[in-house]
Amino acid sequence: MLRLFVGLDLPENVRARLSLLAAGLPGARWLAPETHHVTLAFIGETDAAQAELLDRELSRVVARQFMLEIAGVGSFESRGKLRALWAGVVPSESLLLLQGRVAGACVRAGLDIDDRKFKPHVSLARFREQPSKNKLGDWLSANGLLRLEPVKVDSFALFQSHLGHEGAHYEILRRYPI
Repeated sequence: MLRLFVGLDLPENVRARLSLLAAGLPGARWLAPETHHVTLAFIGETDAAQAELLDRELSRVVARQFMLEIAGVGSFESRGKLRALWAGVVPSESLLLLQGRVAGACVRAGLDIDDRKFKPHVSLARFREQPSKNKLGDWLSANGLLRLEPVKVDSFALFQSHLGHEGAHYEILRRYPI
């Protein structure tokens, strides 16, 4: 079985800049810069035949190149507990169109994908232990004005996620030009 997702790979300079945010919050498990990406569709476990069908459908996606803007930070909570920190991605019309077309390709390939509203972001940290509300507030305030130079998006990728003791490692299986 393959654990897959479709996303946007980020250039090394953007990942390096985001890695500078990885400090000042006890309890955070900061994600390695090489894992920073924008998920367009999470697929999960699938077999090789389904992955081949998905590859064919993704190769048919048509979209225009666009500029991706990373701005601001935030957090995800579940049942009152902090789960993750993220850097925001401005949801441009071109990004939303691409994400919709990728989701459509997944459906045409017979895959069930997460039907939650798309909230583009780059995950920065996960939590097992909860930081104090004051520390979290301080981190969010200190980094809230984050704004990186726009990045040209000229492709998207099918990733395989390999889970391990040190966290996930992502491998690009195929890149699709747009």
